Amino acid sequence: MGGRGGLHSCPTRAAAVHTHSPSSFLVPYVIMLFVEGMPLLYLELAVGQRMRQGSIGAWRTISPYLSGVGVARGVVSFFLAARPALSPSPVSRPQDPLPWAVCPLNANRTGFEEECEKASSTQYFWYRKTLNISPGIEAGGGVQWEPALCLLLAWLLVYLCILRGTESTGKVVYFTASLPYCVLLIYLVRGLTLHGATNGLVYMFTPKMEQLANPKAWINAATQIFFSLGLGFGSLIAFASYNEPSSDCRRHAIVVSLVNSSTSIFASVVTFSIYGFKATFNYESCLNKVILLLTNSFDLEDGFLTTSNLEQVKGYLAATYPSKYSQLFPQIRNCSLEAELDTAVQGTGLAFIVYTEAIKNMEVSQLWSVLYFFMLLLLGVGSMLGNTAAILTPLTDSKAISSRLPKEAVSGLLCLVSCAVGMLFTVEAGNYWFDIFNDYAATLSLLLIVLVETVAVCYVYGLRRFESDLKAMTGCTLSWYWKAMWAGVSPLLIVSLLLFYLSDYILTGTLQYQAWDAAQGQLVTKDYPTYALAVIGLLVATSTMCIPLVALGTFVMRRLKREDLAPAV
Repeated sequence: MGGRGGLHSCPTRAAAVHTHSPSSFLVPYVIMLFVEGMPLLYLELAVGQRMRQGSIGAWRTISPYLSGVGVARGVVSFFLAARPALSPSPVSRPQDPLPWAVCPLNANRTGFEEECEKASSTQYFWYRKTLNISPGIEAGGGVQWEPALCLLLAWLLVYLCILRGTESTGKVVYFTASLPYCVLLIYLVRGLTLHGATNGLVYMFTPKMEQLANPKAWINAATQIFFSLGLGFGSLIAFASYNEPSSDCRRHAIVVSLVNSSTSIFASVVTFSIYGFKATFNYESCLNKVILLLTNSFDLEDGFLTTSNLEQVKGYLAATYPSKYSQLFPQIRNCSLEAELDTAVQGTGLAFIVYTEAIKNMEVSQLWSVLYFFMLLLLGVGSMLGNTAAILTPLTDSKAISSRLPKEAVSGLLCLVSCAVGMLFTVEAGNYWFDIFNDYAATLSLLLIVLVETVAVCYVYGLRRFESDLKAMTGCTLSWYWKAMWAGVSPLLIVSLLLFYLSDYILTGTLQYQAWDAAQGQLVTKDYPTYALAVIGLLVATSTMCIPLVALGTFVMRRLKREDLAPAV
């Protein structure tokens, strides 16, 4: 596309915060980076820079039958754009104490809210005050005006950022991607000085080799690579199409991959230092409650029972006062630092429950909460911009659309439609629908999209031909590493991941989700209703079926056109 110009780097989408069991994650993550992430990132940047078009036009240039790859990318990006990257923030303004630090009083002001007492102040504030979540996906509920207003303002901000087209979007993405580094650096200094931070870091870097045999550890690593680098969404091709043809996209791919992964590990160090503090705080609080309980129940001298002799004294009390100890035993909690650390890195409330739970126990907690949610705001805006650009570029490339509507109108309509669909997530059951879009709208589709594009470049367009194009553009020749990854290793790996996903879904049976039970003050597992399963199937089919359906439509249209042009006999 000759109208594009100007050196335009290709920023990756802001990655959501994901943490897995680190001991079984770092090794697969690094391996996946070199056999999947870096090669496929280079491939997408090279395709965008060579074809000079958005995702639909680029794949149509490679083969008319592959236009569906670009359409599928657009559908996936729309699903993820409509799903708000900015969840409602549990902090509206600095308060002392923080609004999630203590449970509110009940209506009679005689005690705390029962739901909060059964859960925790942080869980209560997130599920009840912020989301006002329903007991299940069946109970839809009305629109919550605070999340709805946040969503409206977020899309207004995105529209203002992209008002002047994709080129100006890149400048905004630079800001939204760079400033979080400053916040993370501040958090690193603070995190490493917290009591118990070393416990979290030891937990992070201590290997548990037996877990490497679990395929899900490799699946998690591959999924994280896909999302953090933005593979398969179309935004990379869109941004790369603005590069100068002579730009060294191979160097960009290597640098971006390494910086991205280094950032992930850097953020993990920050995260696990804070998790170590939270786990140690909870562990020591648990021990202190047990010490207080035993001291008062057995009239022990104050200071006699300590954390160092607790187990020894418990054994003595159980042997000396068996009847009394057995009556008290159900109230004696089993305190475990390892269990606290395991709990700290699991669950869907990672960003808004676990992290805020740690923040509320820090000194000057208001400052740390403002910094943290400001960072999430920037990451969310960056993610929304990347998804929107992936849809907007092929739309504005289309002559049928650009000849009738200016860029500003196309951008406005896209943001308006995305905002309207996103209102689904602001109802009381919206968090459950958010999880459906988050879990099922992209993963399988992205794997299939990236598999098709890799096979298309290597075996439809031709690897030698593509290598010749790259050499003509950049003056660099492809090494054996890139050829081996593109032609063999990466496609085989993606096929393996697809097979595992499909077999896992089949073996799992009915899909389930986590619902908030206010009576118990905790999450409970429920089966998805039939209509939710239908929506999940529709989400997957809508994007994946674009590839064969568009190819079939192209074949039929070309066949009909050929018959019309054929001379009558």
